[in-house]
Amino acid sequence: MQKIKYNSLNSRQKENYNFHKVAAVLADYGFTSIRLSDDWQSADFIAQHIDGETFLKIQLKGRMSIDKKYIGKNIHICFPYGNAWYLFPHDEVVEYLLSSSNIGKTVSWIENGAYSFKIISQKNINYFKSFML
Repeated sequence: MQKIKYNSLNSRQKENYNFHKVAAVLADYGFTSIRLSDDWQSADFIAQHIDGETFLKIQLKGRMSIDKKYIGKNIHICFPYGNAWYLFPHDEVVEYLLSSSNIGKTVSWIENGAYSFKIISQKNINYFKSFML
């Protein structure tokens, strides 16, 4: 067997790869993950905790992203950055970013309703540490 090179995968293959990687990490926190074949209520997958009460609707992203279409839908965003995975409640982070930066005034947010970070500032990395898995 030979390990694959992530960069050689197409976008659908990367999404499948990322799902399995993060599902393994979430298992360490007591979650079983269920992949959805089609976005259900904006979620790519559901993470069910062993407590039988906690269910997270998760949108899997290739990088840190927020989007107006997820507001009010109780969605968590999960993305890799560096050697870690981050999982955050979308609306809480939108509120923080809009109040602490100029994202709300960008063309991306105003016209497209979304914003993503290829590189995360040190200030935001410090904020996101609490969401690192």
